[in-house]
Amino acid sequence: MAAREAPETGTTVVAVRYGDETHGRTGVVLGADSRVSTGTYVSNRASNKIARLAEGTYLLRSGSAADTQAVGDVVRDAVERLSWEMQESPSVHVVSQITARVAYANKDRLLAAMIVAGWDRRRGGQVHGVPIGGTVVNLPWSVDGSGSTYIYGHCDATYRPGMDREQAVAFVKEALALAMARDGSSGGMIRMVVVDEDGAEEMDVRGDHVPLYHEEIDVEAVLAVR
Repeated sequence: MAAREAPETGTTVVAVRYGDETHGRTGVVLGADSRVSTGTYVSNRASNKIARLAEGTYLLRSGSAADTQAVGDVVRDAVERLSWEMQESPSVHVVSQITARVAYANKDRLLAAMIVAGWDRRRGGQVHGVPIGGTVVNLPWSVDGSGSTYIYGHCDATYRPGMDREQAVAFVKEALALAMARDGSSGGMIRMVVVDEDGAEEMDVRGDHVPLYHEEIDVEAVLAVR
């Protein structure tokens, strides 16, 4: 009997660096939708795709949920051991390199497109894209997942260097809402984490508060008419 194909998964993840690098006040905003799908079946509508890897460093997961969770566990374990040796938390750059090495060493067995982002005192806010295959690229902003194909142009057109915290949060929120409007594998609620020198702050946007775009139906308005 022929082996069954692995289930397809989809999501949208976004990260952006903000702040004034000249004066050293920078940070990052990470965001993701919460839908986990297996083909056309939504298996989890409230998943958290943002995982903490180290102090001030977070992982955005897209691709196979099992694969990215496994990568996150392996990296977190390596980071904890390295922290004991160094007697301090590794930098965002170091954590991104560890993540890329794990992904590259297993590139033939993983479906894992990830973003590592965070803040450290050496380089401030940083965003590192780790797409399928295990390369790593330092970027001002990064998107990945099935919904990312719908918003690359939007992000190119609306990103501005030196955005403040509020503008960066709005950038991530709008990009995710637009992707969720078009991509059937992205949906649910929006989860965000803001990381800067003051620490990390989690933000959630409930599904019924996510902005609607294009031909989306306002469910509350329809129910009100009935």
